[in-house]
Amino acid sequence: MFAASWPQVLFPWLQVPRLALRRRLSALHGGVSRSAPWRRRPITFLCYILSVTALRPLANRVALYRSFPTRLLSRAWGRLNDLNLPTWLRKPIYSLYIWTFGVNMKEAAVEDLHHYRNLGEFFRRRLKPAVRPLCASSCLISPADGRILHFGRVKNSEVEQVKGVTYSLENFLGPQMGRSNSSSPSFRDGLLSSPGNELFHVVVYLAPGDYHCFHSPTDWRVELRRHFPGVLMSVNPGVARWVKELFCLNERVALTGQWQHGFFSLTAVGATNVGSIRVYFDQELHTNAPRYSKGSFVDRSYVANGNSKAAGGGEGVSLQKGEALGEFNLGSTIVLLFEAPADFSFNLQPGQLIRVGEALGLL
Repeated sequence: MFAASWPQVLFPWLQVPRLALRRRLSALHGGVSRSAPWRRRPITFLCYILSVTALRPLANRVALYRSFPTRLLSRAWGRLNDLNLPTWLRKPIYSLYIWTFGVNMKEAAVEDLHHYRNLGEFFRRRLKPAVRPLCASSCLISPADGRILHFGRVKNSEVEQVKGVTYSLENFLGPQMGRSNSSSPSFRDGLLSSPGNELFHVVVYLAPGDYHCFHSPTDWRVELRRHFPGVLMSVNPGVARWVKELFCLNERVALTGQWQHGFFSLTAVGATNVGSIRVYFDQELHTNAPRYSKGSFVDRSYVANGNSKAAGGGEGVSLQKGEALGEFNLGSTIVLLFEAPADFSFNLQPGQLIRVGEALGLL
């Protein structure tokens, strides 16, 4: 159950003095320099020992990390998660995970640990209906439990994955055939349906202890599913600071469509041990499968175009605000990109914790 943390051994392998190393290691567990809890000190000590013996240029470390067979390891981890545990072993295993990652089982629909036959069922546990009320006054709510990594307006077709580290909007979403205007000065402007609107984004990071399902953040219509096979590097904020365009390299599933103000997309980004991304209304989606080649993408349209046959009756898939949309196998990241009037304002702070149903912003 500590497998989700092994990429953190590589990032950052820090420079001396030891104080800087200690601060970086501490940042991996929450972004604040403080002594690690007793339950995490063995892992922190191991990271420290490996770090001081492997100080290398950043480019070498990134290349080494990217060379790891993360897809294969994640498939192996997924199979391990699906192995049923003996009844007598379930409570000790799950209790250790709860203690390590701070899981609140009082919110779970089923609190009895013996109910969950394997780790996969435990990771994807459902919540009691009343514990995630939806904010009725906001047109846009959080799709997942997690931490706000970054938010704001998209400028120059570049999006920040964490402060100061960007990725290309076009590389992230891929070509928008039939949507992007070729006469527009930028990829970003081609997505906008109204010249008075702006393009906004928000990134929600799900830690291993968070609720692993994600929900529809608003009332909208999904027109296209695009699956990008790729590597499965950790999306921990500490790693995201070191790897440029991390979200474009990792396997991801982008859902794009329309809401009341124009373009809207929700992208579920995979991570180490999170090769499995499930979208409830799309049974054909299979992520981290050997038959996919890296560097490509696979589309599935839900809107009829001419004589082509589309899934979902050809009108798109309509989703209601708060509706269950999909799930991860472990913690990961959700990226929202959406068009809205220029006076849209976020009601957020960088790094804040957020839950499904809480307001992201207001008009």
